[in-house]
Amino acid sequence: MDVRQSAAYLGISDDTLYRYASEGFVPAFKLGNRWRFRKSLLDAWMDKQSGAAPAPKATAR
Repeated sequence: MDVRQSAAYLGISDDTLYRYASEGFVPAFKLGNRWRFRKSLLDAWMDKQSGAAPAPKATAR
């Protein structure tokens, strides 16, 4: 996801997300000169920030 999509998903401003990404506060990577975010990593980061336990993984039967 790009900055605009990720900021909307997190409910924060683009500027705040840029700052968080450049400070290494959120999981992000640069593709060229643009920040990119993986939804799965943002979900895990939000769980960690909120103290929520990770969702259990499905097991094969």
